Amino acid sequence: MTATRSERTTLDEVRSGVLRRAGLVGVELREELSHAYDQWLVRLFDEVAGDRGDLALVAVGGLGRREPAPYSDLDLVLLSSGRGGEVRAVADALWYPIWDGGIGLDHSVRTPDEALAVAKTDLKAMLGLLDMRHLAGDAGLSASVRDRVLASWRSSAPKRVDEFRDIAETRWAMAGEAAFLIEPNLKDSRGGLRDAQTLWALAIAQLVDLPLPVRAAKTALLDLRGNLQRLTQRNDDTLRQQEHGPLAERLGLGDGDEVLRIVNGAARTIALALDSAWRRVAAARPKPRGVLPRLLNPFGSSAPPARLGVAKDVVVQAGEIALARDADPWADPLLVLRAARAAAEQQLPLAPFTLDRLASESGPMPVPWPPAALDEFVTLLGTGAASVPVMESLDQAGLLHRLIPEWVAVRFRIQHNPVHRYTVDRHLFETAARAAELIRQVNRPELLLLGALLHDIGKGFPEDGDHSEVGAQVAEPIVSRMGLSDGDVATVTALVLHHLLLPDTATRRDLDDPMTVHTVAEAVSGSVDLLDLLHALTIADAQATGPAVWSDWKAGLVADLVRRTRSLLAGGRPSAVPPLDERRRRLAEAGALAVEVDGDEVLIAAPDGMGVLSRAAGVLALHSLDVRAAKIGTHAGMAVNSFVVEPRFGRLPEPEIVRRDLAQAIAGGLPLADRLEVKERAYARDAPTERRPPSVHWFDGVATDATVLELRADDAIGLLFRVTAALERLGVNIRAARVSSLGGAVVDAFYVTTADGRPVPEEQRAGIERTLVTI
Repeated sequence: MTATRSERTTLDEVRSGVLRRAGLVGVELREELSHAYDQWLVRLFDEVAGDRGDLALVAVGGLGRREPAPYSDLDLVLLSSGRGGEVRAVADALWYPIWDGGIGLDHSVRTPDEALAVAKTDLKAMLGLLDMRHLAGDAGLSASVRDRVLASWRSSAPKRVDEFRDIAETRWAMAGEAAFLIEPNLKDSRGGLRDAQTLWALAIAQLVDLPLPVRAAKTALLDLRGNLQRLTQRNDDTLRQQEHGPLAERLGLGDGDEVLRIVNGAARTIALALDSAWRRVAAARPKPRGVLPRLLNPFGSSAPPARLGVAKDVVVQAGEIALARDADPWADPLLVLRAARAAAEQQLPLAPFTLDRLASESGPMPVPWPPAALDEFVTLLGTGAASVPVMESLDQAGLLHRLIPEWVAVRFRIQHNPVHRYTVDRHLFETAARAAELIRQVNRPELLLLGALLHDIGKGFPEDGDHSEVGAQVAEPIVSRMGLSDGDVATVTALVLHHLLLPDTATRRDLDDPMTVHTVAEAVSGSVDLLDLLHALTIADAQATGPAVWSDWKAGLVADLVRRTRSLLAGGRPSAVPPLDERRRRLAEAGALAVEVDGDEVLIAAPDGMGVLSRAAGVLALHSLDVRAAKIGTHAGMAVNSFVVEPRFGRLPEPEIVRRDLAQAIAGGLPLADRLEVKERAYARDAPTERRPPSVHWFDGVATDATVLELRADDAIGLLFRVTAALERLGVNIRAARVSSLGGAVVDAFYVTTADGRPVPEEQRAGIERTLVTI
């Protein structure tokens, strides 16, 4: 008797029953879910088509591989021999109960010839059919179609590899790299499950072997994907930031970063294996025929690949770096560095077998390193961008942390600052590569490269304190083992300790204040060489971080700071805080409200009084101008304030419009607070999962006759207006301001004094802090 829809258990109920079973995780969950789906689908097929011998129901995709995720769609194909009459009614009777059960479904009806024709013209369809698994009906029909599809794939795969790769690269462009994203797509990102399936498809085409580490990496991603969908109860393969913690708790891991480390490691394994597979497929393609190829290879295709020596015991073979036949990694511990250097110089990959040999057979590096080892390592870093994939492969093979044991702490470490596009380890590789482009600007290029590689090593030890200070302590023994002299060890350690000195000072301090330049000169211990190294490291670090970090404005500030410091170190004297120039005095003596715009500078003169600075900041914010720096001056009863601005979008407004709005604001006719609140709501970004409260920091002895107050907070359009207004109400004078904003966070630095022009005393600071953290 055929069951009715109301009598039949729905597929959603079947799924729920499996998911309610305690202890089912990982492979067991996938197998149990696959078995339960299979049973339900077989019963359904028997009910609606049990008497038809010309049909077969097959699963493709995740169910075909017995890897269904809890809330993912099902992929089914109804095969028809074409000899049994109408099929549409049977198909509808199969598909509708699945839809009624709330399960997503990708379905099709094909004859064997249709299935093969679609596979030959649609690569995605071909890949799906390779996962085909018989469920119900005519098993011979299913086997016949699978055999024909597999034969077609094996014969056509070498010709379709370029198409295959184009599809993958298009997907990566949209979904990014799982190894470096805060919110990776476990399926579509580079190094994700689709790439693992790509490797499997190339393997069954007998073009490459499927490495064992890839199978383990795929299993790790499948386990995470299953737990993620059980947690969210939806068909979504993106590991979103708000799910990191709960998923870690479900898996018994320490925190969300541990989850990302699993994704990162698995994705790198899969991505590197796929890169190697593409190369091997390309190398195996038939070479073009003709006179020239015969002259270059007179022995014909049967001749062994040429082995071209590129370093001692290192050769190029089949487009990869390999070891010479008589190479002995144990007796020659420098071989790993020579091979890596040759790979970067030739811009070729280290062959997988070579990496395996080096990992299993290399002897320990002597300590301190021999000078030749340091030379090889520095030369490798000096190849620039070509060094990055080589360093990645050394890291993946476990060779890098043998050379630098402390490296383990930064492997796969996520940086939660949104301006960072890479994990810490990859960022260090990229910074060293960027630094290689600047080695002609410094006297000690080898120290620049080592400092660049190690500048953020302290981020691997977050519990120990500030990453710059911790990093300096970690870097010192590393470069000592490498054989550097005591003086060079001190220089690299100083690079790590002070790698943020120039960008932070340039964007948060008043460069016209003599104390600013004296502070930098003291930090570099009077060394012009160290100053130049820090300048180059600043550029490399910023460029490697992300496009939002380095701008012409910031580059100009840093260069100006370096120029002023150089002058001081050469015996010059920084000028005192300059008085108003002729232009500003002229505006002040005119005695009228005025606004002038010159490039990115907005100059405002207004009758001095309470609230002039904050109202000017508010009017600029209303016109979507982000203030980067401000200078405050007074003369002849007038406030003359200079703002360096950057349009949030569009261009600078007409000065007369700004003057009119400022006049209205000073007269009290423009409700700035209300207008800015409306503007902030209209342009609000999506709120982050974890908003940190504002914090206030005080700096003494870094300014001439003033205290530096820093407010660190989430950025907002009206923030500067609210802060300056609060300080004005508290009777705090603001002499200058610097605003630095990155990735939704802002550091507002104010040079402040008491009403009578003295640095702000300790006893007044607590009240100021309480006010500022609540604005």
